[in-house]
Parts: sequence; structure tokens; C-alpha cells
Amino acid sequence: MAIDIGGTKIAGALVHPDGTMTATTRRPTPRGVDAEGVMAAVTEVVADLSASPLWASAVRCGIGSAGPVDTSRGTVSPVNIGAWRDFPVQERIAAELAARGAGLPTVLAGDGVAMTAAEHWLGAARGYANALCMVVSTGVGGGLILNDQLHPGPTGNAGHIGHISVAFDGEPCVCGGRGCVESIASGTAIARWAREQGWTPSVGSGPGGSDGANGDGGRITARDASAAGVAAAAAQGDPIALAAFDRAGRALAAAIAASATLVETDIAVIGGGVAAAGDTLFGPIRTHLAQYATLSFVQGLQVVPATLGTHAGLIGAAAAATMLLPPSA
Repeated sequence: MAIDIGGTKIAGALVHPDGTMTATTRRPTPRGVDAEGVMAAVTEVVADLSASPLWASAVRCGIGSAGPVDTSRGTVSPVNIGAWRDFPVQERIAAELAARGAGLPTVLAGDGVAMTAAEHWLGAARGYANALCMVVSTGVGGGLILNDQLHPGPTGNAGHIGHISVAFDGEPCVCGGRGCVESIASGTAIARWAREQGWTPSVGSGPGGSDGANGDGGRITARDASAAGVAAAAAQGDPIALAAFDRAGRALAAAIAASATLVETDIAVIGGGVAAAGDTLFGPIRTHLAQYATLSFVQGLQVVPATLGTHAGLIGAAAAATMLLPPSA
């Protein structure tokens, strides 16, 4: 059983041993409600799953959630779910399962760790004993596979590469540090830096083309002004947009090389919305990586796109449960 909790949706599925999913369901993440109002949507997802004829066959439950998380306490304080602060989501979901006759062992994983488990099980990190997997989106998160084992750390935050400092005199980060990867390479940071350098979004840089063909009547949309808009401008050769992605790629390369040097990972897998920019992001990462991954044991490090996309959350929650909970009897 897998439950994926994010800022826009709460999803659930029953995940088979081969990774296929049945009984998939989802609810929008409630806005303008208190903690119980958000939990009510989770309860509805669990109720949907309990209606499946396969409900009684479930052996464990994995919960993936946006963070911060503290898996030692089973609590979450998602940045994008303001109503939940130190919310005991693991305990509450376990109680909902038990109330419906499924007293299953449960485990909580942050979304970066869940994505890592997914990509190692069925995605781009499959077959690699040591891997770093990353989500580059409005924030930058990640997780580690070491010796074929998921390594979440005591509180579930190991591999949180977004808050490695790559610029000791860099800008303050929301975490309180300076020069963090997230403050340079997140989608938010890419768009902000580009605008500060004089880049201005053009109409229709998102899907649908220009001249109002995207259905917005020729208005600048949020997507046009986002990292997706910067990526579209970079693809057209805009020098500021290209510089913004080069800067982000350099920050990511430095952090990837540092992580690989520390724990000897073989591959870095990158997913998330910013990774959809393709070679606009991956080209600079690979170019700069050669300047940072210089020791013999990291020179062969690969950087590749994630392959599971929107399925990574649910598949990852199930994979984390399989990897972190003891085998069923």
C-alpha cells in the first residue's frame, strides 16, 4: 500500500511486487483548512483503497511526503502544507488502516527518499549499488542508495543535497545557511536570478506557443515567468537564460561531485520539474562535473535523468516500505 502526500495532491495505490499499480486514487490537497481538514483528504484516499478486493492482500504501507519530515517521530511539516506542523501522519494513517481491518506495519519517507527508492527499484538507478537521486523543482531534495540499501538516516533526511553549501560567500538560504544548492539551482532560484539579470519572460514560453496560442490571450503566465520559461528562452539562445542554467548546473555539479567523493556513488539521477529542461540543464552539469569530480574513483560518475516521472511518488512509497520494513511473514 502506498500513499503519496504533496502540496497539490494526496494519492494512493496498491502496488504489486512488479511495480504495477491498481486501485489508484487521489484527492486535491485541501487549502484553507486546519490540520484535520488535510487529514480528512488522506482518510478519503485510504477509504478508496479499502474498497479494493485486494485490500486484504496488502502486507505493508509506505507513506511518502513532502518535507521537512522526521521519520524518527513519524511527523511531517511540509513547506507546501501550512496546516501541518509536526503532524503525526504515520500514526494517524496506521490508525486509519487498523480501523479498516488492515493493521499493517507502516513507514514514513520524505519525497526525495521515496523517489530514490523508486528509481533504484524500477528506474534509472536500477542495477547500481551506490546512487544519489535528486529532485530539482521548487526546492532541491534527494536521497542515497549505499550498498544496494536505501539510506534515509536517523530522521529520514540523509541525502538532502539541496542544503549542501557550494558557495561559502553566497546568498542566504531559507534554511539559514549560505550558498546552498537550492538557493542557486531550484526552479525558483533560476527564475529569480534570470530576472535580476534583466531577463523578461515572453508570452507563450510554456506549452502552446506564442501570440496567445497557449489560450491565455497573449498574457504573461506564471509558467512563462518560471524556470520553464527560462528554459524555453535558453533553448532559443537567450544569453541570460543560458547563463542561469549554466549557474544552476555548476552548483549541482559541485554538490554531486562532493557527495560522490564522500560516499563513492556511481550515478546521479535527477528528476523534478527543472530536469524537464533536458540538455539545457544536463549539458552544464556534465560540463562542470569534469572540473569537480577529478579523483580517479569519481571520474566515471554518470548523471542521467530520472525515468519514472509522476509515478515516482507512489512507486517510491511502496519501494521504501519494502526496503525499510522487515519482510512479511
